[in-house]
Amino acid sequence: MGYYTSVSGEFAIEPPLTWAEFKDSPFNGRSLDAYDGIKEVALRSVEERVDTEEGTLTRVTATALVPESEEARRYYNLVEHLQEAIDAFPGHTFTGRFHCEGEDTGDLWRVIIRNGRAVKVEPEIVWPDDAV
Repeated sequence: MGYYTSVSGEFAIEPPLTWAEFKDSPFNGRSLDAYDGIKEVALRSVEERVDTEEGTLTRVTATALVPESEEARRYYNLVEHLQEAIDAFPGHTFTGRFHCEGEDTGDLWRVIIRNGRAVKVEPEIVWPDDAV
C-alpha cells in the first residue's frame, strides 16, 4: 500500500520558462502508470494568446513547479525530484515552498530551497522554560 503524504504549495519560476525550454522536460506531463517513473513535481504552464501580423499565436510558458498531484499520494522522492527540476533549468530562480503532511499525526514538514538546493525542513517543538 505505502505511506501517503498531502503536499500543497508551489515554487514560482522567474523568469518563466519558455516552451522551447520545457516542452521535452520529464516535468511536463504524466506517466500512464502514476507510480512508474513519474516525477513528483510538475510544471504548471500558462497559455497566452498573442495577436501577430500572421494571426493569433499561442505562447506557452511555465510559471511554477507544483506537486504532481493535488491528492495525497506516495511522495518518496519529492526533494530529489525538485532538485532535478532546479538543476534542469539554470538561469531561473525558484521561490516558494511545499507544505507536507503525512498520514501519521504530527508528521509535518516543508520543502524549501536554500542556496540553490532543495531541502526538507522539519519543525522543532520547544517547551517553555517553566514547563515541568
